Amino acid sequence: MIKVIIADDHDVVRRGLKGILEDERDLRVVAEAATGRETIDVAMRFEWDVIVMDISMPEMNGFEAIDQLRRQKPKIGVLVLSMHPEAQFALRAMEAGAMGYLTKDSAPEELVRAVRAIAAGHRYISGKLAETLATQLMENDARPLHERLSAREFRVMCLFASGKSTAQIAQALFLSPKTVATYRARLMDKMGMHTIAELTRYSVEHDLIG
Repeated sequence: MIKVIIADDHDVVRRGLKGILEDERDLRVVAEAATGRETIDVAMRFEWDVIVMDISMPEMNGFEAIDQLRRQKPKIGVLVLSMHPEAQFALRAMEAGAMGYLTKDSAPEELVRAVRAIAAGHRYISGKLAETLATQLMENDARPLHERLSAREFRVMCLFASGKSTAQIAQALFLSPKTVATYRARLMDKMGMHTIAELTRYSVEHDLIG
């Protein structure tokens, strides 16, 4: 039996996912979570094989939750199920430690395949997304500025753009304020920007703030 935790801040989404998964004889939902912090809590209290997790959640986003989970288990079975179809979110999720990425418009059958694949220790992304990622790698110079950032720089950028302070980001990512400031300087330099207002405007324009 594959044991699954569902983490999403929308009750109707959790109910829908639970219905899809529990229609299968080999899948069972053992717990649900509505926030990033609650996801960490239930992951520590329940035995599980796969967490189906949204990226945009209150209190702690999916990237931060994956970071904390990896501190407990080097290899974690997390499938990110996001409303963001952009390939950069899939890439960031996989770099953070997720083993799979699907968008919320995926067919129920693909969700089930992905959960089974991850429970078996395999990575999973859709064929369409894999093709997009391959195309972007071949068109490196044409990528948007934020895709040139490292996974940690990207997360720091998103947190600054969402209104978090240096101290708040340091606490969320378990870094020192000085280290956060260093990441900020690096990403600003890579993107040719000088203020948080510029970062925020850019992030809004590219739909990077969940």
